[in-house]
Amino acid sequence: MTESTAAAANPGRSQASRARWVKLARKVLPPLLSLAIVALVFWKFLPQFTSLSAVWASIKAMTWLELTTLALLAVWNLATYWFVMVSTMPGLTYGQAAVVTQSSTAVSNTVPGGGAIGIGMSYAMYLSWGFSRSRASVSLLISGVWNNFAKLAMPVLALALLALQGGPSGGRLVAGLLGVAGLVGAVVLFGMLLHSHEAATRLGLVAARVANALRRPFGRAPVHGWERATTKFRSRTVTLLKARWHWITLTTLVSHVSLYLVLLLALRHVGIGEDKLGWAEVLAIFAFARLLTAIPFTPGGLGVVEFALITGLSAAGGPRAAVAAAVLVFRALTYVLPIPIGLGTYIFWRRNQSWRRPPGGAPRTALVAEQVEPPARAAGPAAAPAPTPAPTAASSGG
Repeated sequence: MTESTAAAANPGRSQASRARWVKLARKVLPPLLSLAIVALVFWKFLPQFTSLSAVWASIKAMTWLELTTLALLAVWNLATYWFVMVSTMPGLTYGQAAVVTQSSTAVSNTVPGGGAIGIGMSYAMYLSWGFSRSRASVSLLISGVWNNFAKLAMPVLALALLALQGGPSGGRLVAGLLGVAGLVGAVVLFGMLLHSHEAATRLGLVAARVANALRRPFGRAPVHGWERATTKFRSRTVTLLKARWHWITLTTLVSHVSLYLVLLLALRHVGIGEDKLGWAEVLAIFAFARLLTAIPFTPGGLGVVEFALITGLSAAGGPRAAVAAAVLVFRALTYVLPIPIGLGTYIFWRRNQSWRRPPGGAPRTALVAEQVEPPARAAGPAAAPAPTPAPTAASSGG
């Protein structure tokens, strides 16, 4: 009996075999793709792009004062996302925010698909400290939405600034005003989502119709239930957002701007002045490079971010060797540094018992509608699976 005949005689077995191969491919291919991208960037692209000896010479030329200021700014950048987590999680201390942020960032920077694993780790830490599933879900959801919203807004603002810097007339001014108008429109739509249950329902229905119109030419099935998703998001988050939206927005902006300032300072310290690369140009290239991390080709965008920043900054007028040196220093401080720190905070969480509370033992808050399960049920071995909020991405990384 041939293989095709056997497959036809036993279709269930053939389908199970295909399913196993698909599952194996999903496990093996992402790490292999990550390794291939990193190898191409660091062992193929970078040596051909510039001399590695010239890169090292630019790094060695920095003074101890310059290195110290860069390190201090990098530490501040790591701490900024703690403020975001405290603002979205009522009752969370800054020490707990440091542990959960650095541990999840280390996972995101080292494991393919580590963003989802980092969310699960954050969820487990919150539960171990007595926070309810409701409060943990709302915090992860809001911080993820605000983080991604800032990533999308920064390129618009950067392009607007570049256009407005070019003079008060012509297409640059129009482009800048259109960019600002688009950002204002996005904020207005989000305000409508939070305004009322009816507005959230209408917004979900309109968004579904637009999505279906875009999917139809590709033969994709229509989407359903978006109005339920928008109303559920509103009901779970509206109280907290009404009370703290300004702090959440401010801390998120501070976090993103601090990361940009590490790159800008690295460029200045290797000798690339404002006359060669303006701060608005650097902001635009930085913002678009960060958008690439929305698709997790590699952990923490390793290789992808370096390639985008080096090519973009060089094309904008920066000397190749100095740009490469600045980008590598930037990534060492914002991608590599969080990994050992995160390993240390994870070990601390595993061993520290003083912060542990029973399920639902954290002080209650009126800002989040909570349903705390009875202790006997919550302490069981088969705890409910964690929700899937919007990815937070590498919070303090590049």
